[in-house]
Amino acid sequence: MRIALCSDTFLPIVDGVGRVVYQYASHLAREGHECYVITPFQDAGYRGQYPFEIVDFLSVKVPSAPQYGTGIAPLDLHYMERISRLELDLVHVHAPGFAGVEGIRLADRLNIPLIGTFHSKYYDDFLRITHSDVLASLGSRSVADFYARCDEVWTVSEDAAETLHSYGYNRPIAIVQNGSEMRAPDPAFLQAAKTAYPLGNRPILLYVGQIDFKKNLPRIVEAVALMKEHGHSLQLIFAGQGRDRQKLETMCNTAGLKNVVFTGHILDRDILDGLYMAASLFMFPSLYDTAGLVVREAAAMGTPSVVVKGTAPAEVIRDGENGLICEDSPESLCRAIEHYLFKMDPVDRASMKEQARKTIPHPWEMVMREVEKRYQAASARQRRRKKRVFPARF
Repeated sequence: MRIALCSDTFLPIVDGVGRVVYQYASHLAREGHECYVITPFQDAGYRGQYPFEIVDFLSVKVPSAPQYGTGIAPLDLHYMERISRLELDLVHVHAPGFAGVEGIRLADRLNIPLIGTFHSKYYDDFLRITHSDVLASLGSRSVADFYARCDEVWTVSEDAAETLHSYGYNRPIAIVQNGSEMRAPDPAFLQAAKTAYPLGNRPILLYVGQIDFKKNLPRIVEAVALMKEHGHSLQLIFAGQGRDRQKLETMCNTAGLKNVVFTGHILDRDILDGLYMAASLFMFPSLYDTAGLVVREAAAMGTPSVVVKGTAPAEVIRDGENGLICEDSPESLCRAIEHYLFKMDPVDRASMKEQARKTIPHPWEMVMREVEKRYQAASARQRRRKKRVFPARF
């Protein structure tokens, strides 16, 4: 099949959506599909290294998040010339932004199936930008209208499906989970992390992702500050970049936390996996995320996560067996950390690490087999519709 994947974020940005699209494009191309990523322009480096093609359009920096770019595809004449030459069988949009709108235009023009995946809690983003419940609700309604134009809609978790329905979308939704890269823990990864960063002998608490307060990061600092009051000495690592890094650093300093490392964006996968291996616990108290790729990545390296009850990341956690679930409060998060590090029997800790590694990662290969079947079914339905609309003439 000839497939276009539309995303408003892509390499070198490595937020959750961009990383998912990269995995889709890579796996589909390796299975023999002709795959194109349609996205605002970013300097993704040497493109010959990818088994798929990037078809990008001119973009400008987003003032509130300069690591991102945005643009209107039809205004880029070079892009329009390139895209007009492509023959496509299916379009899959991964966000309701300008790249998603371009995906709708392509599917309409070519009369091919349009799949849409809902990844993010846009109401929270709209509220943060507008500070208005009314405007945030209107924005969410527009998101629902966007997905109503798709032939088939997927989400990555039950939580995400409930969120999209709450925006006003009233059609069926398929749950198609994200996958994991199934790399085995390797001592070389751990050594790479130790070479890159000052990892001491204290228990390490790790967070990986956007340094953005929408991820509930202050909760981590508050809980670790309580741990310090209780006499525990820990090392805290924030791996990633984002708009609130300076605020988070200030918060750590104000709380008197000394053993804190901000790594910035990590491109080397060996180092990142080494940090997962070095961590005693992975901290992911986000109320915003609709999946939590990083929880699966940490588990693949044998590191359990602590997450908040009722969130999408908690859907894969069995409390006390393959991870920890707490309430959304610093006290509850602190108790969960203390219990795991200082009260749990070492044999039970080892069992939790092993259960996290065995039960939480979900191979991308399995995900993509399901995706391919869904693509083929959508394409077959579209062919049948075309036959009904355009009957053969004799």
